[in-house]
Amino acid sequence: MGQTGEPRFDPGVLSAAQCQGDACVVCHKKWPRPRVRAGLLPDGQGVFACDDCAPALPNPRGPQRPAEPARAGRPCTRRATAVMPVFD
Repeated sequence: MGQTGEPRFDPGVLSAAQCQGDACVVCHKKWPRPRVRAGLLPDGQGVFACDDCAPALPNPRGPQRPAEPARAGRPCTRRATAVMPVFD
């Protein structure tokens, strides 16, 4: 995703019409011209989807936060001792 939070599309897999915003990035439909901004190309130019395909596009995820450690709080200062079972 780009700095704006929009997904980036690889221009290598899109047609020239899709890269120029003249065709839907999903179904290639040119008329009516797609109006819903679906994301952008690496150069910052927007790509668009038609009204029918726009709901099918995945919602971009927000910035990923680092995972919290498994044990939050104060560090363990005691050494764990192993307990051996006693069998009679």
